[in-house]
Amino acid sequence: MSKFGLERRTFLKGILGGAAVSIGVPALDAMFDGNGTRLAFGQAIPKRFGIWFFGNGIRRAHWIPDQAGPAWVAKEEMAPLATAELRPYVTPVTGMVMMADPNNHPHHSGMAGIFTGQRYFLNGNVRDTISSSFDAPSIDQVVAERWQADPATRAPYRSLEVGICRFRGSDEGTTFQHLSHNGPNNVNPAEYQPIRLFQRLFGTPLSAQLDQARQSVLDAVKADTRALKQRLGASDKARLDQHLESIRSIELRLGTTRAQCATPARPDATYPEPNGQEPIAEKNRVMSDILAMAMACDLTRVFSVLFSSAGAGTVFWMAGAQNGLHQIAHDERAQGPEPQPTLHAAQVFTMQQFAYFLERLRTTPEGAGNLLDSCAILCATELSEGMVHTNDEFPIVLAGRAGGAMQSGFHYRSNRENTTNVLLTLLRAVGDPRPSFGAGTGLSSTVIPSLLT
Repeated sequence: MSKFGLERRTFLKGILGGAAVSIGVPALDAMFDGNGTRLAFGQAIPKRFGIWFFGNGIRRAHWIPDQAGPAWVAKEEMAPLATAELRPYVTPVTGMVMMADPNNHPHHSGMAGIFTGQRYFLNGNVRDTISSSFDAPSIDQVVAERWQADPATRAPYRSLEVGICRFRGSDEGTTFQHLSHNGPNNVNPAEYQPIRLFQRLFGTPLSAQLDQARQSVLDAVKADTRALKQRLGASDKARLDQHLESIRSIELRLGTTRAQCATPARPDATYPEPNGQEPIAEKNRVMSDILAMAMACDLTRVFSVLFSSAGAGTVFWMAGAQNGLHQIAHDERAQGPEPQPTLHAAQVFTMQQFAYFLERLRTTPEGAGNLLDSCAILCATELSEGMVHTNDEFPIVLAGRAGGAMQSGFHYRSNRENTTNVLLTLLRAVGDPRPSFGAGTGLSSTVIPSLLT
Protein backbone atom coordinates (compact mmCIF):
# COMPACT_ATOMS: atom_id res chain seq x y z
CA MET A 1 0.00 0.00 0.00
CA SER A 2 1.39 3.42 -0.91
CA LYS A 3 2.33 5.80 1.88
CA PHE A 4 -0.27 8.45 2.74
CA GLY A 5 1.20 11.87 1.97
CA LEU A 6 0.29 15.32 3.26
CA GLU A 7 1.23 18.75 1.95
CA ARG A 8 3.67 20.52 4.29
CA ARG A 9 1.34 23.46 4.72
CA THR A 10 -1.88 21.74 5.89
CA PHE A 11 -4.53 23.53 7.96
CA LEU A 12 -7.36 22.47 10.25
CA LYS A 13 -10.36 24.68 9.55
CA GLY A 14 -13.55 25.61 11.35
CA ILE A 15 -15.84 28.44 12.47
CA LEU A 16 -15.46 30.40 15.72
CA GLY A 17 -17.92 33.10 16.70
CA GLY A 18 -19.17 33.28 13.12
CA ALA A 19 -15.68 33.75 11.68
CA ALA A 20 -13.45 31.30 9.82
CA VAL A 21 -10.55 29.86 11.83
CA SER A 22 -7.59 27.83 10.62
CA ILE A 23 -4.75 26.19 12.53
CA GLY A 24 -1.57 25.05 10.86
CA VAL A 25 -0.59 21.41 11.29
CA PRO A 26 2.93 20.66 12.55
CA ALA A 27 5.51 18.61 10.70
CA LEU A 28 4.12 15.06 10.58
CA ASP A 29 5.78 11.92 9.18
CA ALA A 30 3.15 11.90 6.44
CA MET A 31 4.64 15.17 5.17
CA PHE A 32 8.11 13.68 4.58
CA ASP A 33 9.76 10.99 2.53
CA GLY A 34 10.78 7.70 4.09
CA ASN A 35 14.09 9.13 5.32
CA GLY A 36 12.69 12.37 6.74
CA THR A 37 15.10 14.40 4.63
CA ARG A 38 12.68 15.77 2.03
CA LEU A 39 8.98 16.53 1.95
CA ALA A 40 6.51 13.86 0.87
CA PHE A 41 6.17 15.24 -2.65
CA GLY A 42 9.88 15.74 -3.23
CA GLN A 43 10.37 19.36 -2.09
CA ALA A 44 13.25 20.31 0.19
CA ILE A 45 12.57 20.91 3.87
CA PRO A 46 12.23 24.70 4.15
CA LYS A 47 14.98 26.86 5.60
CA ARG A 48 14.26 29.63 8.10
CA PHE A 49 16.13 32.85 8.75
CA GLY A 50 15.98 35.04 11.81
CA ILE A 51 17.67 37.81 13.77
CA TRP A 52 17.64 38.11 17.57
CA PHE A 53 18.82 41.40 19.05
CA PHE A 54 19.69 42.57 22.56
CA GLY A 55 20.84 46.08 23.44
CA ASN A 56 23.93 47.64 24.96
CA GLY A 57 26.68 45.09 24.47
CA ILE A 58 28.43 42.51 26.61
CA ARG A 59 31.39 42.22 29.01
CA ARG A 60 34.30 40.92 26.95
CA ALA A 61 36.07 39.32 29.92
CA HIS A 62 32.98 37.21 30.56
CA TRP A 63 31.97 36.61 26.93
CA ILE A 64 34.90 35.77 24.62
CA PRO A 65 36.02 32.10 24.88
CA ASP A 66 39.74 31.55 25.32
CA GLN A 67 39.82 28.63 22.86
CA ALA A 68 38.94 28.70 19.19
CA GLY A 69 37.51 25.68 17.40
CA PRO A 70 35.22 22.91 18.66
CA ALA A 71 36.84 22.68 22.12
CA TRP A 72 35.73 26.19 23.16
CA VAL A 73 34.77 26.64 26.77
CA ALA A 74 31.95 29.09 27.45
CA LYS A 75 32.48 31.89 29.91
CA GLU A 76 29.66 32.86 32.21
CA GLU A 77 27.75 35.26 29.93
CA MET A 78 27.64 32.76 27.07
CA ALA A 79 27.23 29.68 29.28
CA PRO A 80 23.42 29.43 28.79
CA LEU A 81 24.10 28.74 25.09
CA ALA A 82 26.65 26.00 25.77
CA THR A 83 24.49 23.27 27.29
CA ALA A 84 25.05 19.77 25.98
CA GLU A 85 21.85 20.05 23.95
CA LEU A 86 22.43 23.49 22.39
CA ARG A 87 26.20 23.48 21.95
CA PRO A 88 26.13 21.54 18.63
CA TYR A 89 23.94 24.29 17.14
CA VAL A 90 25.76 27.38 18.43
CA THR A 91 28.74 29.20 16.89
CA PRO A 92 30.28 32.16 18.75
CA VAL A 93 31.95 34.55 16.31
CA THR A 94 34.52 36.87 17.89
CA GLY A 95 37.27 39.23 16.81
CA MET A 96 35.11 40.93 14.16
CA VAL A 97 35.19 44.71 13.65
CA MET A 98 32.28 46.96 12.70
CA MET A 99 33.69 48.71 9.63
CA ALA A 100 30.48 50.48 8.59
CA ASP A 101 31.40 53.82 10.17
CA PRO A 102 32.99 52.19 13.25
CA ASN A 103 33.69 55.15 15.50
CA ASN A 104 30.93 57.66 14.77
CA HIS A 105 28.03 57.32 17.25
CA PRO A 106 28.71 53.66 18.09
CA HIS A 107 25.13 52.74 19.08
CA HIS A 108 23.81 53.98 15.73
CA SER A 109 26.75 52.69 13.69
CA GLY A 110 26.66 49.24 15.23
CA MET A 111 22.90 48.77 15.07
CA ALA A 112 22.62 49.78 11.42
CA GLY A 113 25.90 48.13 10.42
CA ILE A 114 25.27 44.67 11.82
CA PHE A 115 21.93 44.38 10.03
CA THR A 116 22.56 46.28 6.77
CA GLY A 117 26.33 46.20 6.28
CA GLN A 118 26.45 49.98 5.90
CA ARG A 119 26.31 53.31 7.69
CA TYR A 120 23.12 54.61 9.23
CA PHE A 121 20.84 57.16 7.57
CA LEU A 122 21.18 60.51 9.36
CA ASN A 123 17.91 62.24 10.18
CA GLY A 124 19.54 65.09 12.08
CA ASN A 125 21.06 66.19 15.36
CA VAL A 126 19.37 65.66 18.73
CA ARG A 127 20.76 67.12 21.97
CA ASP A 128 24.43 65.98 22.05
CA THR A 129 23.84 63.09 19.64
CA ILE A 130 21.87 62.25 16.49
CA SER A 131 18.63 60.78 15.21
CA SER A 132 19.10 58.00 12.66
CA SER A 133 17.47 55.21 10.71
CA PHE A 134 18.67 52.31 8.58
CA ASP A 135 19.80 53.43 5.12
CA ALA A 136 18.83 50.07 3.56
CA PRO A 137 16.62 47.06 4.35
CA SER A 138 17.74 44.96 7.29
CA ILE A 139 19.00 41.50 6.40
CA ASP A 140 15.79 39.78 7.51
CA GLN A 141 13.87 41.77 4.89
CA VAL A 142 16.52 41.07 2.27
CA VAL A 143 15.91 37.36 2.81
CA ALA A 144 12.12 37.81 3.02
CA GLU A 145 11.97 39.69 -0.28
CA ARG A 146 13.89 36.98 -2.09
CA TRP A 147 11.89 34.12 -0.61
CA GLN A 148 8.49 35.76 -1.16
CA ALA A 149 9.31 36.28 -4.85
CA ASP A 150 9.63 32.49 -5.36
CA PRO A 151 6.48 30.33 -5.00
CA ALA A 152 8.67 27.49 -3.72
CA THR A 153 9.80 29.51 -0.68
CA ARG A 154 6.84 31.83 -0.18
CA ALA A 155 5.02 31.71 3.17
CA PRO A 156 1.65 33.09 4.32
CA TYR A 157 3.48 35.67 6.44
CA ARG A 158 6.40 37.34 4.68
CA SER A 159 8.03 37.85 8.08
CA LEU A 160 7.11 38.09 11.74
CA GLU A 161 8.44 40.78 14.07
CA VAL A 162 8.37 40.20 17.83
CA GLY A 163 9.35 42.46 20.74
CA ILE A 164 9.99 41.35 24.32
CA CYS A 165 11.17 44.14 26.67
CA ARG A 166 8.95 47.17 26.30
CA PHE A 167 10.43 50.21 24.61
CA ARG A 168 11.32 52.85 27.19
CA GLY A 169 11.47 55.83 24.86
CA SER A 170 14.17 57.60 22.87
CA ASP A 171 14.39 60.54 20.50
CA GLU A 172 17.27 59.03 18.50
CA GLY A 173 15.22 57.68 15.60
CA THR A 174 14.04 54.31 14.35
CA THR A 175 17.53 52.85 14.87
CA PHE A 176 16.92 52.95 18.61
CA GLN A 177 13.30 51.81 18.56
CA HIS A 178 12.97 49.17 15.85
CA LEU A 179 14.86 46.18 14.49
CA SER A 180 13.33 45.20 11.14
CA HIS A 181 13.62 47.95 8.49
CA ASN A 182 12.61 48.28 4.85
CA GLY A 183 14.71 51.41 4.38
CA PRO A 184 15.09 54.90 5.90
CA ASN A 185 12.35 55.55 8.49
CA ASN A 186 10.34 52.66 7.05
CA VAL A 187 10.00 49.97 9.70
CA ASN A 188 8.23 46.71 10.43
CA PRO A 189 7.10 47.33 14.03
CA ALA A 190 7.47 44.48 16.48
CA GLU A 191 4.41 42.97 18.14
CA TYR A 192 4.88 43.22 21.91
CA GLN A 193 1.60 41.64 23.02
CA PRO A 194 1.55 37.82 23.00
CA ILE A 195 -2.23 37.69 22.85
CA ARG A 196 -2.27 39.76 19.65
CA LEU A 197 0.39 37.64 18.01
CA PHE A 198 -1.44 34.46 18.96
CA GLN A 199 -4.77 35.67 17.61
CA ARG A 200 -3.14 36.91 14.43
CA LEU A 201 -1.61 33.51 13.74
CA PHE A 202 -4.00 30.99 15.26
CA GLY A 203 -7.38 32.59 15.74
CA THR A 204 -9.68 35.46 14.94
CA PRO A 205 -9.09 38.85 16.56
CA LEU A 206 -10.56 39.24 20.03
CA SER A 207 -14.04 40.74 19.86
CA ALA A 208 -17.28 40.87 21.76
CA GLN A 209 -18.49 37.99 19.62
CA LEU A 210 -15.51 35.87 20.66
CA ASP A 211 -15.99 36.84 24.29
CA GLN A 212 -19.56 35.58 24.10
CA ALA A 213 -18.53 32.35 22.44
CA ARG A 214 -15.89 31.66 25.13
CA GLN A 215 -14.34 29.07 22.89
CA SER A 216 -10.91 27.75 22.19
CA VAL A 217 -9.77 27.87 18.59
CA LEU A 218 -9.27 24.13 19.01
CA ASP A 219 -12.98 23.63 19.61
CA ALA A 220 -13.68 25.25 16.26
CA VAL A 221 -11.56 22.75 14.33
CA LYS A 222 -12.65 19.54 16.08
CA ALA A 223 -14.34 18.07 13.02
CA ASP A 224 -11.33 18.70 10.78
CA THR A 225 -9.01 17.30 13.45
CA ARG A 226 -11.07 14.13 13.78
CA ALA A 227 -11.12 13.59 10.01
CA LEU A 228 -7.37 14.05 9.68
CA LYS A 229 -6.58 11.70 12.57
CA GLN A 230 -8.44 8.89 10.82
CA ARG A 231 -5.82 9.03 8.06
CA LEU A 232 -2.70 9.29 10.24
CA GLY A 233 -0.44 6.65 11.73
CA ALA A 234 0.11 6.30 15.47
CA SER A 235 3.23 8.48 15.66
CA ASP A 236 1.63 11.28 13.63
CA LYS A 237 -1.48 11.17 15.81
CA ALA A 238 0.69 11.57 18.89
CA ARG A 239 2.63 14.45 17.31
CA LEU A 240 -0.57 16.23 16.29
CA ASP A 241 -1.98 15.80 19.80
CA GLN A 242 1.22 17.29 21.25
CA HIS A 243 0.98 20.26 18.88
CA LEU A 244 -2.65 20.93 19.78
CA GLU A 245 -1.81 20.62 23.46
CA SER A 246 0.88 23.27 22.99
CA ILE A 247 -1.71 25.59 21.49
CA ARG A 248 -4.06 24.84 24.39
CA SER A 249 -1.27 25.59 26.87
CA ILE A 250 -0.57 28.97 25.30
CA GLU A 251 -4.28 29.77 25.23
CA LEU A 252 -4.50 29.07 28.95
CA ARG A 253 -1.55 31.35 29.66
CA LEU A 254 -3.09 34.11 27.55
CA GLY A 255 -6.60 33.70 28.95
CA THR A 256 -8.32 32.94 25.65
CA THR A 257 -9.95 29.55 26.25
CA ARG A 258 -13.28 28.45 27.61
CA ALA A 259 -11.51 27.52 30.86
CA GLN A 260 -10.07 31.01 31.23
CA CYS A 261 -11.71 33.51 28.92
CA ALA A 262 -11.92 36.78 30.81
CA THR A 263 -10.70 38.99 27.99
CA PRO A 264 -8.61 41.86 29.41
CA ALA A 265 -9.51 45.44 28.62
CA ARG A 266 -6.09 45.79 27.04
CA PRO A 267 -4.08 42.86 25.66
CA ASP A 268 -1.05 43.73 27.80
CA ALA A 269 -3.15 43.32 30.94
CA THR A 270 -2.26 39.63 30.75
CA TYR A 271 1.25 40.60 31.89
CA PRO A 272 0.93 43.08 34.78
CA GLU A 273 4.05 44.78 36.17
CA PRO A 274 3.93 44.54 39.98
CA ASN A 275 6.05 47.33 41.45
CA GLY A 276 6.95 48.33 37.89
CA GLN A 277 8.82 45.07 37.27
CA GLU A 278 8.43 43.76 33.72
CA PRO A 279 7.66 40.00 33.47
CA ILE A 280 10.42 39.67 30.88
CA ALA A 281 11.10 35.94 31.22
CA GLU A 282 7.39 35.11 31.09
CA LYS A 283 6.83 37.19 27.95
CA ASN A 284 9.92 35.72 26.32
CA ARG A 285 8.71 32.19 26.96
CA VAL A 286 5.25 32.66 25.48
CA MET A 287 6.52 34.68 22.51
CA SER A 288 9.16 32.01 21.84
CA ASP A 289 6.52 29.30 22.00
CA ILE A 290 4.23 31.14 19.58
CA LEU A 291 7.04 31.91 17.14
CA ALA A 292 8.23 28.30 17.20
CA MET A 293 4.70 27.12 16.43
CA ALA A 294 4.39 29.63 13.59
CA MET A 295 7.47 28.13 11.98
CA ALA A 296 6.43 24.58 12.78
CA CYS A 297 3.20 25.26 10.87
CA ASP A 298 5.20 26.91 8.07
CA LEU A 299 3.28 30.16 8.49
CA THR A 300 6.51 32.14 8.17
CA ARG A 301 10.14 31.47 7.33
CA VAL A 302 11.63 34.83 8.37
CA PHE A 303 11.50 36.42 11.82
CA SER A 304 13.07 39.07 14.00
CA VAL A 305 13.10 39.25 17.79
CA LEU A 306 13.83 42.62 19.40
CA PHE A 307 14.60 41.42 22.90
CA SER A 308 15.74 44.85 24.12
CA SER A 309 16.38 48.00 22.12
CA ALA A 310 19.67 49.68 21.22
CA GLY A 311 20.99 51.79 24.07
CA ALA A 312 18.69 49.65 26.17
CA GLY A 313 16.62 51.48 28.75
CA THR A 314 15.32 48.14 30.01
CA VAL A 315 15.38 47.82 33.80
CA PHE A 316 16.72 44.35 34.52
CA TRP A 317 15.31 44.20 38.03
CA MET A 318 16.07 40.49 38.31
CA ALA A 319 19.77 41.44 38.01
CA GLY A 320 19.44 43.98 40.82
CA ALA A 321 18.97 47.00 38.54
CA GLN A 322 16.94 50.00 39.58
CA ASN A 323 17.77 52.00 36.47
CA GLY A 324 17.98 51.39 32.72
CA LEU A 325 20.83 49.25 31.43
CA HIS A 326 22.39 52.02 29.37
CA GLN A 327 22.64 54.31 32.39
CA ILE A 328 24.00 51.52 34.55
CA ALA A 329 26.77 50.94 32.01
CA HIS A 330 27.90 54.50 32.69
CA ASP A 331 27.30 54.36 36.44
CA GLU A 332 29.19 51.11 37.00
CA ARG A 333 32.03 52.28 34.77
CA ALA A 334 32.91 54.81 37.45
CA GLN A 335 33.58 51.88 39.77
CA GLY A 336 36.25 50.46 37.46
CA PRO A 337 36.28 47.67 34.86
CA GLU A 338 35.35 44.99 37.43
CA PRO A 339 33.15 43.63 38.75
CA GLN A 340 30.20 45.61 37.27
CA PRO A 341 27.81 43.03 38.69
CA THR A 342 24.57 44.45 37.30
CA LEU A 343 25.77 44.59 33.69
CA HIS A 344 27.13 41.08 34.04
CA ALA A 345 23.98 39.62 35.61
CA ALA A 346 21.76 41.31 33.03
CA GLN A 347 23.77 39.75 30.22
CA VAL A 348 23.60 36.27 31.75
CA PHE A 349 19.83 36.67 32.08
CA THR A 350 19.54 37.86 28.46
CA MET A 351 21.39 34.84 27.10
CA GLN A 352 19.18 32.57 29.21
CA GLN A 353 16.22 34.02 27.31
CA PHE A 354 17.89 33.44 23.93
CA ALA A 355 18.72 29.90 25.04
CA TYR A 356 15.06 29.26 25.84
CA PHE A 357 14.09 30.26 22.30
CA LEU A 358 16.76 28.04 20.75
CA GLU A 359 15.77 25.12 22.93
CA ARG A 360 12.14 25.57 21.93
CA LEU A 361 13.21 25.25 18.27
CA ARG A 362 15.48 22.31 19.02
CA THR A 363 12.71 20.33 20.70
CA THR A 364 10.25 20.91 17.84
CA PRO A 365 10.64 17.90 15.51
CA GLU A 366 10.72 18.23 11.74
CA GLY A 367 11.43 15.26 9.53
CA ALA A 368 14.51 13.43 10.75
CA GLY A 369 15.66 16.53 12.66
CA ASN A 370 14.19 19.61 14.27
CA LEU A 371 13.38 23.25 13.56
CA LEU A 372 16.77 24.49 14.72
CA ASP A 373 18.41 22.29 12.09
CA SER A 374 16.65 24.32 9.39
CA CYS A 375 17.35 27.76 10.89
CA ALA A 376 20.08 30.32 10.28
CA ILE A 377 19.90 32.77 13.19
CA LEU A 378 22.02 35.88 13.73
CA CYS A 379 22.18 37.01 17.36
CA ALA A 380 23.87 40.37 17.92
CA THR A 381 23.94 43.60 19.86
CA GLU A 382 24.93 47.09 18.69
CA LEU A 383 28.38 47.45 20.24
CA SER A 384 30.99 45.53 22.17
CA GLU A 385 31.03 46.97 25.69
CA GLY A 386 28.40 49.45 26.77
CA MET A 387 30.68 51.02 29.31
CA VAL A 388 33.24 52.16 26.70
CA HIS A 389 31.10 52.28 23.51
CA THR A 390 33.46 50.32 21.28
CA ASN A 391 32.66 48.62 17.98
CA ASP A 392 35.64 46.30 17.75
CA GLU A 393 35.44 42.75 19.19
CA PHE A 394 31.87 42.90 17.97
CA PRO A 395 29.70 40.23 19.69
CA ILE A 396 28.02 37.80 17.29
CA VAL A 397 26.46 34.39 17.85
CA LEU A 398 25.17 32.21 15.03
CA ALA A 399 22.70 29.43 15.72
CA GLY A 400 21.25 26.64 13.62
CA ARG A 401 22.49 24.71 10.61
CA ALA A 402 20.50 26.29 7.74
CA GLY A 403 19.36 22.90 6.55
CA GLY A 404 22.92 21.59 6.46
CA ALA A 405 24.47 24.63 4.77
CA MET A 406 26.12 25.97 7.93
CA GLN A 407 28.83 24.53 10.14
CA SER A 408 28.03 24.86 13.84
CA GLY A 409 29.24 23.94 17.30
CA PHE A 410 32.62 25.71 17.25
CA HIS A 411 34.13 29.09 18.17
CA TYR A 412 35.18 31.10 15.12
CA ARG A 413 37.94 33.52 16.11
CA SER A 414 38.52 36.26 13.53
CA ASN A 415 41.53 38.48 13.03
CA ARG A 416 39.66 41.79 12.74
CA GLU A 417 37.44 40.89 9.79
CA ASN A 418 34.56 43.04 8.61
CA THR A 419 31.31 42.12 10.39
CA THR A 420 29.54 42.25 7.00
CA ASN A 421 31.47 39.10 6.06
CA VAL A 422 29.14 37.28 8.47
CA LEU A 423 26.06 38.76 6.80
CA LEU A 424 27.20 37.73 3.33
CA THR A 425 28.01 34.25 4.64
CA LEU A 426 24.50 33.92 6.10
CA LEU A 427 22.97 34.99 2.81
CA ARG A 428 24.93 32.29 1.00
CA ALA A 429 23.76 29.73 3.57
CA VAL A 430 20.11 30.49 2.80
CA GLY A 431 20.58 30.32 -0.96
CA ASP A 432 21.28 33.94 -1.91
CA PRO A 433 24.21 33.95 -4.39
CA ARG A 434 24.86 37.71 -4.47
CA PRO A 435 28.58 38.51 -4.76
CA SER A 436 28.60 41.26 -2.14
CA PHE A 437 26.58 42.90 0.59
CA GLY A 438 26.64 46.26 2.30
CA ALA A 439 27.96 49.61 1.12
CA GLY A 440 30.73 52.10 1.75
CA THR A 441 33.32 51.02 4.31
CA GLY A 442 30.98 48.20 5.37
CA LEU A 443 30.87 46.60 1.91
CA SER A 444 31.95 42.96 1.82
CA SER A 445 32.52 40.48 -0.99
CA THR A 446 34.10 37.93 1.36
CA VAL A 447 32.37 34.88 2.77
CA ILE A 448 33.80 32.94 5.71
CA PRO A 449 34.37 29.40 4.34
CA SER A 450 34.69 27.72 7.73
CA LEU A 451 31.14 28.78 8.63
CA LEU A 452 29.73 26.96 5.60
CA THR A 453 29.63 23.27 4.76
